[in-house]
Amino acid sequence: MTVYGVHASHEQVHPTRLLAAVRRAEEVGFDAAMSSDHFSPWSSRQGQSAFAWSWLGAALQATSLPFGVVNAPGQRYHPAIIAQAIGTLAAMYPGRFWAALGTGEASNEHITGAGWPRKDVRSARLLECVEVIRALLRGEEVSHDGLITVDRARVWTLPEEPPPLIGAAVSVATARWCARWADGLITVNAPAEHLRRMVEAYREAGGRGPLHLQVHLSWAPDEDTATAIAHEQWRSNVFPPPVCWDTETAEQFDIVSERVAPAQVAEVVNISADLGWHTKTLREYADLGFEQIYLHHVGQEQQRFLDAFGERVLPEVRS
Repeated sequence: MTVYGVHASHEQVHPTRLLAAVRRAEEVGFDAAMSSDHFSPWSSRQGQSAFAWSWLGAALQATSLPFGVVNAPGQRYHPAIIAQAIGTLAAMYPGRFWAALGTGEASNEHITGAGWPRKDVRSARLLECVEVIRALLRGEEVSHDGLITVDRARVWTLPEEPPPLIGAAVSVATARWCARWADGLITVNAPAEHLRRMVEAYREAGGRGPLHLQVHLSWAPDEDTATAIAHEQWRSNVFPPPVCWDTETAEQFDIVSERVAPAQVAEVVNISADLGWHTKTLREYADLGFEQIYLHHVGQEQQRFLDAFGERVLPEVRS
């Protein structure tokens, strides 16, 4: 059966309200949750960016939901620290935690002042990080000299079973590359044909584990409000790579998105006041093979969305 979860967007919602939102999500029938892990929001209008790892401990304690997080080790985070964080949460909450690993964005990583590497270098660095994290979660002492440096690291608090390390991808080529090392794949909503090609590329290359999909959506009781919410909060997120990878600050994202029209936002956000339309769209994603689907309402107010989808959408997609 398909898992339907919610996405906790730290860039948009204060962590106290975000904790209340995931608790409400569990109450209304969502199966799981996932979390962003940003240092900076995508826009000054979003106005938040709490530390995900502190919040995840609270969220796992406050609910019985399984949680995942999307993380970029290698620059802002040393992989040994990420292995320790993963190990602690997985030890405290067995079977309820996974981490998706990606190459990151300059908006979060430039803060180290180390310079933003080319995409091929970032991919190579991520592979080194994955190898280090896996070895540390097996209890090994690790030293490594390469694009990252590790000196005699050992994670002492370990889970009985290492949690899944999921590959994060938005392109067919990256999905195929993730099949080399990942325990599953996660991507974001896109046209059906593109998603189908990503799924095929991952599976044909030997990719194992579940397929996860994060769905950006905007819902309100009327179409104009749903459109306005998406345009106000998410118009800085319409740019494909490399722009989204290489832009460094929220202020820069706001400048380049000044002339973005609502129709452009609708290309990356599922906007509709019709709950039946959202139900149909979610079923189509499940039919493509996605086993875990995480709903991200791009508005800052979450409860009305949670209540409506809990009452009207979740029963239908499960029927």
